[in-house]
Amino acid sequence: MPSKIPRANESVDLTQFQYQLPDQLIAQFPPERRTDCRLMSLDGVSGEIADLEFLAVVDLIETGDLLVLNDTRVVPARLYGRKQSGGRIELLIERIIESECALVQIRASKALKKGGILYLQDGIDGVQAVVEERRGEFYVLRFSAPVSEIMRGEGHVPLPPYITRADTAIDADRYQTVYARRAGAVAAPTAGLHFDHALLDRLRSQGVEIAFLTLHVGAGSFQPVRVDDIREHRMHPEWIEVPPELCERVARARKRGTRVVAVGTTVVRALETAAASGKLRSYTGDSKLFIYPGYRFNVVDAMITNFHLPGSTLLMLVCAFAGTSRVLSAYAHAVEQGYRFYSYGDAMFLTRGTESIADDANEI
Repeated sequence: MPSKIPRANESVDLTQFQYQLPDQLIAQFPPERRTDCRLMSLDGVSGEIADLEFLAVVDLIETGDLLVLNDTRVVPARLYGRKQSGGRIELLIERIIESECALVQIRASKALKKGGILYLQDGIDGVQAVVEERRGEFYVLRFSAPVSEIMRGEGHVPLPPYITRADTAIDADRYQTVYARRAGAVAAPTAGLHFDHALLDRLRSQGVEIAFLTLHVGAGSFQPVRVDDIREHRMHPEWIEVPPELCERVARARKRGTRVVAVGTTVVRALETAAASGKLRSYTGDSKLFIYPGYRFNVVDAMITNFHLPGSTLLMLVCAFAGTSRVLSAYAHAVEQGYRFYSYGDAMFLTRGTESIADDANEI
């Protein structure tokens, strides 16, 4: 069973995962081409940093490596409307529970009450939704039409809150990986946004194996950690599927002595969830796995990821993977060198620190 208990030299204090970022380094638009971005390489053992272009990933991923991608597809989950009082609201569909019922994150001036009616589209004659209950930071809404149809007709690309502009036609394409196929995410697995078909074909041609799993990124991805001791934080569940074929390919990679390279923190969480027993097995269901420093990784040897928000669970996962001090030093370097941050920003290639390797990892 992988350990999630921090060692004595690993902090669980939220303040340890903060850094200063100038607003101008938050990417507001995607680059002209997917591969037109920078790539920082960080050695998780030595802490050595290299400043590269993203296409250098073909030199960092080796022949025989297994590259694992998340094939989730972002749905147009952001909706706009008003309350009975006339106040404007913004909805983010987290998960469809039934055809006309969904778990929803709502931005409004005041908390909503059970039985309250919300109006979408063109007011009273348009689509309505009734508040059935509140579940933590989310609401259960009953709509007057199938949720999937509402999203197709009225939904917007659910850009994250740090992108301070309205979505445009370009986002419908670029806030989506080229290999996205299974609809269900409300946020993109952004490390995959840098890959185009030509790059994937080039990697295949040099003997890199490519495989897929699914993790539907939820609205909880944007939720900050609100406890000082991060061990008290609870993750929102996200649906994953790790197929048997992928587990077999991981086993073959282990046997031939090559690496498993995860594209994104979502792939890391899905693989590590499926290996919760200490051995990787196929898995379909929800994951609430919270990875923070002290966790021993069972499956992933290297990862590609974007730069993450201060104090976020995604940053904590990366710190667990390559070491908190090394990662935060790399982030400071990225700020100094003017890297672009977050969803449409630049990327990192990290190898795993020796302190994060599970004792039984070779048995997977």
